Amino acid sequence: MRLRLGLPKGSLEEATYSLFGRAGFSIRTASRSYQPMIDDETIEPVLLRPQEIPRFIEDGVIDAGLTGHDWITDCQADLHEICELRYSKLTTNPIRVVLAVHEDSSYKTAKDLEGQTIATEYVRLTQRYFAEQGVNVKVEFSWGACEVKVPSLVQAIVVNTETGSSLRAHNLRIMETLLTSTTRFVCSHAAWQDEAKREKLESMSILLTGAINATKLVGLKMNLPVADKDAILAVLPSLKNPTVAQLSDPSWVAAEVILSEREVRELIPQLKRAGATGIVEYPLNKVIL
Repeated sequence: MRLRLGLPKGSLEEATYSLFGRAGFSIRTASRSYQPMIDDETIEPVLLRPQEIPRFIEDGVIDAGLTGHDWITDCQADLHEICELRYSKLTTNPIRVVLAVHEDSSYKTAKDLEGQTIATEYVRLTQRYFAEQGVNVKVEFSWGACEVKVPSLVQAIVVNTETGSSLRAHNLRIMETLLTSTTRFVCSHAAWQDEAKREKLESMSILLTGAINATKLVGLKMNLPVADKDAILAVLPSLKNPTVAQLSDPSWVAAEVILSEREVRELIPQLKRAGATGIVEYPLNKVIL
């Protein structure tokens, strides 16, 4: 069994390699190469633009891949979704596909753009959106850098944004959100029906999801005097049940718990003051729920 896997080239590339690394897969690629190497002989990775991955999967050129819900929706590909992976270039937040105009324009809603030109990479998604609104516009494909085209070349653009910083830098105003999108791990229906490929894809899903779960979590170990154990453990948030083990000295126990990084920065001083010693915080690669 050999699984042909599409990996997104471009803004998600580095974040994807990092995610796979935390999941236990080492991916390397040479400069200008579209054929990455992975330390798993059952996987054949191919570096592709995320816009192309849904169609290549649907056509059977590759078995599976990671791409955005936005691109799957744009081309209306018929795929099997294995899992959602909430990661992106900068944050773990979803991206938004938005309709934007120059901040000084008089346009307030999509209907105000009747007869105007819209530049976008999301041609089909944009056409469907305006058709549903009953608004007649010219949708023009753009090879990127849409922001610089408003208002001198086109009246509006449809682009994806994670933080909105690029739009603000070009004095653009978001008028409406067409779609909220996250990265999806998807495959062809044929690959999912193949028992060996399905087992491999399910295993990858467990590992990748575990790596995502661990992104904002850390482990915390500490030693507690038995006499003060209940009082110290009471410092921990509700529903956080630590693992407690007896140490060789019967007057001490060891406790271990998984918490968010935000919780830990507040808790460590409190735990120390309550009597915990030997407090160790450590990173996590995967958390399987």
